[in-house]
Amino acid sequence: MTHLVAKATMLIRCSVAEAFDAFVDPQKITQFWLHRTSGPLAEAAKVSWNFMVPGATETVTVTEFHDQHRIRFEWSDGVKVAIAFQEHGHGAVRVSVEAAGFNAENGIDQIVSATEGFSIVLCDLKTLLENGRSANLVRDKAALIAAALDQPSSRR
Repeated sequence: MTHLVAKATMLIRCSVAEAFDAFVDPQKITQFWLHRTSGPLAEAAKVSWNFMVPGATETVTVTEFHDQHRIRFEWSDGVKVAIAFQEHGHGAVRVSVEAAGFNAENGIDQIVSATEGFSIVLCDLKTLLENGRSANLVRDKAALIAAALDQPSSRR
């Protein structure tokens, strides 16, 4: 059986603490990734996420939480996500995301979509933390997804 894993990594010029907190703090994660969250990520937390795509929601259960090192959580469909933070020289951090546990039937499509999605999230996070403002990359991708969902299937 093939173990299917989606991966994305980005070098961000900020401290490990800043990058880590961006995923943990509801005020920060909603600046680049989510529309809304029911609370912060923490050890054994279970939170509800509303993504920027209208109607896209997820329940996230934190399974591992090592401050400024790693966050692991599981989505309601069984997909497991790990976000790792590693100092990279002075004033930079390597943020890596891996997601596994995709449905074997359409796993390749899910991996491509997850890799694209996490890459966009990390790019938007980089822009936010390095320049103080989101480039709205996630928001714009969400708009494209929403528009595609509104189109009649005969036009896709």
